[in-house]
Amino acid sequence: MREILRITDIDVNHVNNLGWIALLEAVILGDGGPTHTEIVRELLAHGADRRIADREGVTPFSTRVSVGRRRW
Repeated sequence: MREILRITDIDVNHVNNLGWIALLEAVILGDGGPTHTEIVRELLAHGADRRIADREGVTPFSTRVSVGRRRW
């Protein structure tokens, strides 16, 4: 993923059909392990906005807090 983010102009804040951006999906579906944490960090480093909410008003940041993940 790091290489794809580096060599393309992909929009990391693209909203999919569920109303999710990649960062929200990574936080919700990830397990909090080292690989997951690196993916989240890469998305943030490439401009992912932790404040973009889905249709329900859920943000990556609020989800991270609710599942007890303290750091990215």
